[in-house]
Amino acid sequence: MKAKKSYGQHFLNREDIAERIANSLQLTDEYTHILEVGPGRGMLTKYLLQHDTPLTVVEADRDMVLYLQKYYPQLKGHIVAQDFLKVPLDQLFAGQPFGLIGNFPYNISSQILFKMITFREQIPEMVGMFQKEVAQRVIAGPGSKTYGVLGVLVQAYYEGAYLFHVDKGSFTPPPKVQSGVIRLTRRSQPLIRESEASLFRQVVKGAFGQRRKMLRNTMKPFIKDTQILQEDFFRQRPEQIGLNDFIELTRRIASLSS
Repeated sequence: MKAKKSYGQHFLNREDIAERIANSLQLTDEYTHILEVGPGRGMLTKYLLQHDTPLTVVEADRDMVLYLQKYYPQLKGHIVAQDFLKVPLDQLFAGQPFGLIGNFPYNISSQILFKMITFREQIPEMVGMFQKEVAQRVIAGPGSKTYGVLGVLVQAYYEGAYLFHVDKGSFTPPPKVQSGVIRLTRRSQPLIRESEASLFRQVVKGAFGQRRKMLRNTMKPFIKDTQILQEDFFRQRPEQIGLNDFIELTRRIASLSS
């Protein structure tokens, strides 16, 4: 069963790493199911099936679905043959919470994270393997070259930890990039209120859309008062601004427009 470029497939070939990823789920008593994205040939799946928590897998490649049906008969009735980005997660498990895990396809990894945010009420925990640069981006703080939109938006709702690095040779075929595994744990309370979420996304994306420019330039579409934009705060570039600063900036912009 060969990997297909169209699905961004790189099959993990290290049993020890697969077991370590599966065992990185820590909050299994807080959800009723585990959802694995992109199981492929089931390297990670076999270890997830050892958990007491029931497992469902989402696989878009029909050939892989047939493979899983043949070699993992215990998944009968628990294989969703669909593109994860199109799966209505609120209809899975009768709306009950679930842990999200996977050796995620690198070509849609950021979209997976944004979908996780959308359905965060159902997802207390996520463990995933990403391209190393993306993994670092998700958990990066201000002052880092990898700090940007993805990290700020995810961290408003989840706390992250970089677990371990995975070398190229751990896959068949080997990818052109290094990989990293992270865990995200949902905050007890999001740092941004739901009523502020849309503006927050716009502000963060606007700031990092031209990351070399100072905020006094990138915030012009949001703040019309040029006197405000002359304040020292707006002389900073987005990579210098912490998560809480972005939240306070969002609230200030909201108050100016109200």
